[in-house]
Amino acid sequence: MAKIGIGIIGTGSIVNTYVKCIEEIENAELIALYTKSSSRVAAVEKHFGVPVFDDIDKLLALSEIQLICVCNESGNHGSAILKAAAAGKHILSEKPLEVTPEKIDEVIESCKKHNVILGCVLQNRCSKDYMLAEKTIKEGKLGKLLMGNAHINWYRNKEYYATNPWRGTKRIDGGAAFMNQGIHTIDLLLNLMGGVKSVFGNVKTMVHSIEGEDVGIGVLNFESGAIGTITGGTALYPGYSERLEIYGEKGSILLEGGSIIQWNVQDSDKPVSIAAVSDGSGASDPTSIGHQNHKTVIQDMIGAINENRKPLVDGAEAKKAVEVITAFYRSSEEEKLIKI
Repeated sequence: MAKIGIGIIGTGSIVNTYVKCIEEIENAELIALYTKSSSRVAAVEKHFGVPVFDDIDKLLALSEIQLICVCNESGNHGSAILKAAAAGKHILSEKPLEVTPEKIDEVIESCKKHNVILGCVLQNRCSKDYMLAEKTIKEGKLGKLLMGNAHINWYRNKEYYATNPWRGTKRIDGGAAFMNQGIHTIDLLLNLMGGVKSVFGNVKTMVHSIEGEDVGIGVLNFESGAIGTITGGTALYPGYSERLEIYGEKGSILLEGGSIIQWNVQDSDKPVSIAAVSDGSGASDPTSIGHQNHKTVIQDMIGAINENRKPLVDGAEAKKAVEVITAFYRSSEEEKLIKI
């Protein structure tokens, strides 16, 4: 099978994960990278051993690139996606796809117009234990769903924000604890519980000197009639593994750090944990997260290109969590229930 040539937009720490994944995928080849910083070109070229451009158009002009991985700042994803789509490249973007539902709609339409595939990296969907929970719930073994809770009670030190001033800004980060750190677990909750009818949110900035929230809570009313809660933060020392709780009329399943920790499902044997190797939790250190789930997402995206199909998470799926998070922000600001 012919290799898919890959270009990467961005040179932040997450790019190391992408490069490691690409090296391990037989039908993938890293062709080049783009950095907005001219002063970084030589160092990045030496580190990764491939050409690095400080002109995005030169990267996108390379005919040997079929797939662009967008790994720059969250609020700059949209402009990069629009350029890549216009150049006829398929696109796999880091989360969030963009920081508002309106911007996500724009990139979805652009990719449709230029007939390219758009995927988003929400890699926690690939956790083996999560997939078992998903299968069990969607087969109806929990019966009617009653309540779903997500807790992303993490910690980031002051240096985390100081070393990257875009973090925690409303324009580029889209917020903070919910939009950046919490979005993965929020996505998992929505994928299991279904559509959201309305939300009430309360977010605050209590410790860090940032625009976005470092603590927050949200209440959800799902279209099914179930209810749920979300708590999150980056000021909750020392930081605890993300937790997902799903309750139905026939039982409950709890996951922590991507692994099943409680399985109480009527007429269903308790499984032996199938997550032999955890992909890690970013509870207090974002670099502690492993690369295997990212690798699965990239492999799926390559399959989507070769088979001309939807990727694991397309634009419409990626929009759902952003829509809920931005509704939380609006609810907190206006102090009222927001309908989705």
